[in-house]
Amino acid sequence: MADNVTSLFRSTAAHSPSMAALARESDGTGPVDFCIPCNPYFPTPAMMDTMSARLRDIITYYPSSADTITAELCNLLQLPPQAVAMGNGSTELITWIDHLLVRESLAVPVPTFGRWTDQPMETGKRVDMFPLQESSGFNLDLAQYAEFIRARGTRVAVICNPNNPDGGFLHKHALVQFMDAMADLDLVIIDESFLEFADAEAEPSVVQEAMIRPNVIVLRSLGKNFGLHGIRFGYMVANPSLAGRIRSMLPKWNLNAFAEYVVFMLKEHGQEYMQSLQQVRRDRLDMASQLSSLPGLTVYPSQGNFLFVRLPVGAEGTVVRDRMLTEHRILIRECGNKIGSSSRFVRLVVRPQTDVRRLVSGLEQVLYGSRRGAAVPELGTGTNYSSGTAAVDRLVGATNGGGMPGLAAQALGSGMPSPQPAMPMPAAMQQMPAAMAAQSYGGAQSYGGAGMQMQMPMQQQPQPVPQPQMQQPQMPMGQQQPTPSGVPARNGLTAAQVRGTTGPGLAPAPATGWPAAQSWPNAAGMGQVS
Repeated sequence: MADNVTSLFRSTAAHSPSMAALARESDGTGPVDFCIPCNPYFPTPAMMDTMSARLRDIITYYPSSADTITAELCNLLQLPPQAVAMGNGSTELITWIDHLLVRESLAVPVPTFGRWTDQPMETGKRVDMFPLQESSGFNLDLAQYAEFIRARGTRVAVICNPNNPDGGFLHKHALVQFMDAMADLDLVIIDESFLEFADAEAEPSVVQEAMIRPNVIVLRSLGKNFGLHGIRFGYMVANPSLAGRIRSMLPKWNLNAFAEYVVFMLKEHGQEYMQSLQQVRRDRLDMASQLSSLPGLTVYPSQGNFLFVRLPVGAEGTVVRDRMLTEHRILIRECGNKIGSSSRFVRLVVRPQTDVRRLVSGLEQVLYGSRRGAAVPELGTGTNYSSGTAAVDRLVGATNGGGMPGLAAQALGSGMPSPQPAMPMPAAMQQMPAAMAAQSYGGAQSYGGAGMQMQMPMQQQPQPVPQPQMQQPQMPMGQQQPTPSGVPARNGLTAAQVRGTTGPGLAPAPATGWPAAQSWPNAAGMGQVS
């Protein structure tokens, strides 16, 4: 039975298997869910009882039109219906935004929600991926991001606030300045799907700014906030022209009767909803504190209802995920298949303290066994599935999680030999996350991003095989030649390459999984990688 459950992860390249699939492969009940970012305190039990009593009517009859449901939501939120479009989940809105409003290129910081990279890639757009650096806590520097967009000539910019999976937060005034600076772009998208859980600012949303600007869309979630992912509903706010273009393409009954019933009952349960958000925020602090007490575990600051966690050195995310599920019936989100992340990282959803104590106890047993501080064994050779990023998996396997110097250059085809397992590792390298130290976003000569360059000891430094340099004329900012469709912004993998697929205009990834990097712009999008 355990093999059946863990095998579900082998066929889900971009996401974890659904709770329904996990329940079918077990005894009919799902595990404790630390994977799906959902509000555990809403709806209240009384609300669930009310919906259960109306279940027959809800599933038997047609819902009202989307316009009727949208009008009720707007009355609740004090928004003009002309500026709102409701969708069957945020992915429906992202799909139509891509089809209707993204012409040629889109910039997005990574790691982030996978549909912001995958969706435009699937329609042949160029996706410029701006790598968030672990050395800065995955914080997004808006000035560098803006410079990157100018240098790339990108036409659409995406920001998730808070970001998924790390929970990074940007203050409203900074986002407004960014929107002002990007007023000439085709589109600026602010994804606020998790903003209701933030408490760093009293009024952090930019929906009011979006309605008066010609090129800004704000995306909001309802399923995540209301604890009802299965209903599939969310909405976008923009000026009436943009909102109308999206709304005109949506089916008349794209919202189901459950969504209608919940929207119309919300006005009677506003107090319970606000209390649920406050409880999630308190639980987030408590959960971060408990996790931070585990040796070698790094917990990053978050304003979402989840925490981004780096596992101890030597721990491999897929092993931890599978053992937590099969041995402790706890489901966690391993982030090796998120572009810009690796299998050293997991995302853990904020849950009540009783569940967190169970999570911490399970992690202690899986990570340390009977000896607190002894890391979990590496991925066994008999396991035939990966984290989803082939290059990262190969680097982790070749270094036993140590990310030793020289492997990035080897993967890029420089001819450097593989380091021997017995080679001593520099002390600084031991503090770096496995695979992240050698993954592609750091560049062919650096590990872990800016300010973290690591060189092999001089007596062990091999001589690289010379490579032909691609000479390209330097052009003023904003006038660079556009890169081909599917080429990422820096030494990274495209979404299609990570998933092992190709789309219109894309060539299959090279055998190493790393396209030639010497012609790509550097982190700030300026010049070439030397």
